[in-house]
Amino acid sequence: MELFRTQNLTKIYVTESENVKALNDVSIKIDRGELLAISGRSGSGKTTLLNLLGLLDSITEGDVFMNDISFGSLNNKAKSKIRRDDIGMIFQAYNLIPVLTAEENVELALNALDKEGLMRLGINNKADKRNFCIESLQSVGLFNLENRRPHELSGGQQQRISIARAIVKQPKVLLADEPTANLDKENSMNVIDIIQKLNEEMKLTCIYSSHDKLILESVKRIIKLEDGSVC
Repeated sequence: MELFRTQNLTKIYVTESENVKALNDVSIKIDRGELLAISGRSGSGKTTLLNLLGLLDSITEGDVFMNDISFGSLNNKAKSKIRRDDIGMIFQAYNLIPVLTAEENVELALNALDKEGLMRLGINNKADKRNFCIESLQSVGLFNLENRRPHELSGGQQQRISIARAIVKQPKVLLADEPTANLDKENSMNVIDIIQKLNEEMKLTCIYSSHDKLILESVKRIIKLEDGSVC
């Protein structure tokens, strides 16, 4: 069943000196439960496409549909709700708060939810939140590290915290922008294995933006971009 559909999607960045067409008339479909990668050289438009799927950027022309809902028809409040409730994102920079523990960093995703979102997860109190955070950390292989701060952990462990934070709210899709770019081969494989497990066991739709060979070998489908177009 279809989760995402883009229709003649175009993104143009306007600068003082020129207009840069980052995406050009991109029409793709992504089904629920897929594990895929958007690949291409630097500047091909892969991160731009991921950002538009994640409602992190505005559309110039065309549209994105998620569950047949047109992103172009939504106001900012509705976009924020979808981004908050249904979309989990991880990046090559871990974006962790240095003064917070692993558990507290994961809890940030739950604190952003409204009452309806917490009820959807069955969270009624602080103890429930803590249990969700601990279970999320354990699901990415981090046991008994919930009280550690980022500087006390390796880069691979920090990226796993960011994955735990992205999935603790049980989103419909996980978007991963170059998640292995700052990791060595061993830690890259650990992240890839975790995301494969989430895809298989939770039926979570997982979409990478990457040119990492290890990632491209792990996915079931690759959408290749060149100069902003699907090739």
